[in-house]
Amino acid sequence: MADQDSDLEKTEDPTARKLEKAREEGQIARSKELPAAAELVLVLVVLLLAGAWFLGQTTDNFSASFNFDFRALDTPSLLPGILARAMFYGFLVIAPIFIVSFIVAIVSSSVTGGFNFTWKGLEPKFNKLNPISGIKRMVSLNALVELTKAILKFGLVATALYFTILLQIHDFMTLADMDLRPALTRSAELIGISALIVACTLVLIAMIDVPYQKHQFNERMKMTKQEVKDEMKDIEGNPEIKRKIRQRQMEMAAGRMMQKVKDADVVITNPEHFSVALAYDPNGDEAPIVLAMGTDAIAFRIREEAAKHGVEIFAAPPLARALYFTSQIDQPIHHELYYAVAQVIAYVFNMNTASADGSVPQKPHPEVPESMQFDVNGKPEKVH
Repeated sequence: MADQDSDLEKTEDPTARKLEKAREEGQIARSKELPAAAELVLVLVVLLLAGAWFLGQTTDNFSASFNFDFRALDTPSLLPGILARAMFYGFLVIAPIFIVSFIVAIVSSSVTGGFNFTWKGLEPKFNKLNPISGIKRMVSLNALVELTKAILKFGLVATALYFTILLQIHDFMTLADMDLRPALTRSAELIGISALIVACTLVLIAMIDVPYQKHQFNERMKMTKQEVKDEMKDIEGNPEIKRKIRQRQMEMAAGRMMQKVKDADVVITNPEHFSVALAYDPNGDEAPIVLAMGTDAIAFRIREEAAKHGVEIFAAPPLARALYFTSQIDQPIHHELYYAVAQVIAYVFNMNTASADGSVPQKPHPEVPESMQFDVNGKPEKVH
């Protein structure tokens, strides 16, 4: 019972496959605080560095809007063009701020979870319309954490704003004694600096929120031991099914191999365990080729197939073992076995030619080099 409970607890780190599936569904670690803080800080920096230019361009555009040909008053159709031109120049002035905000939003959003785009995140999820599920989300631990964060954020921002105004109250009071344009410029600077200090508090909140969101995402993605086992089965496949597939593949390979036995010139065997079918082209330059080989039941089938098609079966246990452990199907035999195999093939060819005159060639005893002598388990035999 305890083992079953432990299997249901999410104690295992998420696998790469689960994280990849989560990304495909649009589930990644995201911090709402980081993009907001980064956008506000960068926009304020741009305004502080180029605020005078923005103010001058805006003032000029505003003044130009009141300087137009008075004939336009008698031609109402010209007014939309004048308004559109003023709006277009106004947009060009603030376009750099929009561009900076867009770039910063994209880059800062990818810091926690990386770039990710998926259409699945746009698919409607009707379970979110369930009022019971909505209430559960409202009273969940995550909702409590978000409420706490909002309160802390408001408290930090309010505190920073209070002390900022307190420190600059004298500067604000002196604005009344200044001319209009210098007063506007100075007030813009004071407001910008105050806003930048407040924005820095949001950066502090973001620095806390980013690792928290990563931790929360990892906790949500954690898996039970049973889920890990099931995933491994899906990846590697069911062992029983894999065993049957391998068995079927071996059967098919053995079937194709057996079809080649009829083309062999000789089958060299260890009558109890091994059979190796060889083919040799006397008009070619290549060494004998292994067409089929096997042990036990497969070796027996090779001998049966050879007998069925009249292929010579030659018993030579050391040579059969040497061929089996050093050869591959459809490949030439090992060069150290050329002489031994040549003796057997010469004997077989002589038998075919000698059958016409009734003579019987002497059966050879092929000598296998010491380095090519193996026992039935494939271990080198010690020659005394």
